[in-house]
Amino acid sequence: MIPALMPTYNRADLAFERGEGAYVWTDSGRRFLDFGSGIATSSLGHGHPHLVKAIAEQAARVMHVSNLYRVPQAEKLAARHVAASFADSVFFCNSGAEANEGMVKAVRKYHAENGHPEKFRMICFEGAFHGRTLAMLSATGNEKYLAGFGPAVEGFDHVPFGNMNAVRDAITPATAGIMIEPVQGEGGVRPADLRFLRELRAVCDEFGLLLALDEVQTGMGRSGKLWAHQWAGIEPDVMSSAKGIGGGFPLGAVMAKEAVAKHLKPGTHGTTYGGGPLACAAGNAVLDVVLAPGFLDQVDRVARHLWHGMLALAERHPRVVLGVQGAGLLLGLRLAPDVSNGAMQAQCVEEGLLTVAAGMNVLRVAPPLIITEAEVDEALAMLDRACAALTPAEALAPAK
Repeated sequence: MIPALMPTYNRADLAFERGEGAYVWTDSGRRFLDFGSGIATSSLGHGHPHLVKAIAEQAARVMHVSNLYRVPQAEKLAARHVAASFADSVFFCNSGAEANEGMVKAVRKYHAENGHPEKFRMICFEGAFHGRTLAMLSATGNEKYLAGFGPAVEGFDHVPFGNMNAVRDAITPATAGIMIEPVQGEGGVRPADLRFLRELRAVCDEFGLLLALDEVQTGMGRSGKLWAHQWAGIEPDVMSSAKGIGGGFPLGAVMAKEAVAKHLKPGTHGTTYGGGPLACAAGNAVLDVVLAPGFLDQVDRVARHLWHGMLALAERHPRVVLGVQGAGLLLGLRLAPDVSNGAMQAQCVEEGLLTVAAGMNVLRVAPPLIITEAEVDEALAMLDRACAALTPAEALAPAK
């Protein structure tokens, strides 16, 4: 018999009943150090007092009213995001996939309203992951995810990640914009070179295209800056966000400059739940913490400590770890071909550490932003033991 809960995931046999800070406990009482953060989502960790209080107080007042009426919590959150970013206006939704759908719609609408409805195609990148809706599966371009769901949605062209010549060759009269993650999370924790991001901004300006950044996983402080694109010193025309923006409460956003946002008039886009009082109360609580003086500096400092620790790990276990990649608190161990990331993830569970697998045989680590250097050292010790346990036997034999 099929389970009552549809089996769309290969779930680990772990059930967590409570969490505190960077730790979670199973229903059997076992403690884990959480370096997955619900796939880079629990940005303030578990049970953060300020976030819990904001959600509880709002839930006791009113949870949902719909967007037929003003939502003061959404108005406040939008104004704060505008003040802290490139954007002039924000649309709130529920998830990263929904935010990416809205972002692509905004790009297409911009060109249609400016007299070029033929411009609807997006240049995307091999190794990307933009979500599980039909259109975002097509933007992702991974045949494994597309299999069995019929023809791909038209309008997405894929080029190699980081290849500027390929980007230029892909531009046609129908090209509307370029869509990219500053760090490909699901695709192997691969960071885009900062120069490449600057060149994308320049080529969009040259050809009249819009630069659309998918910061669903990289945003809200995970890179050590509020938004990862800030490291490159550029601004997108439109950007998607989700995951950490609500600290674990479902919330997504499309953030755009006025030239783009002004064309999403009443009736052109919508959502039933998006931007509701409860979600935006959570979003405001997250911003209270992330924008507090010194918080992002601390994230950057701890992230560099983790980076150097993982580099040292790679040096100690060259038969297991081929390299370290990523940015901020979104890092990956690139594993040797004979050491699967699934096996490494399982070994980390044995050690009491939660991690996330990624593409290209990479083990992804994405701890909550409130992580301390002491907790990083604890995780590094667990990773060290996991690497030792998975070192091929011939590498441990004495030299002859």
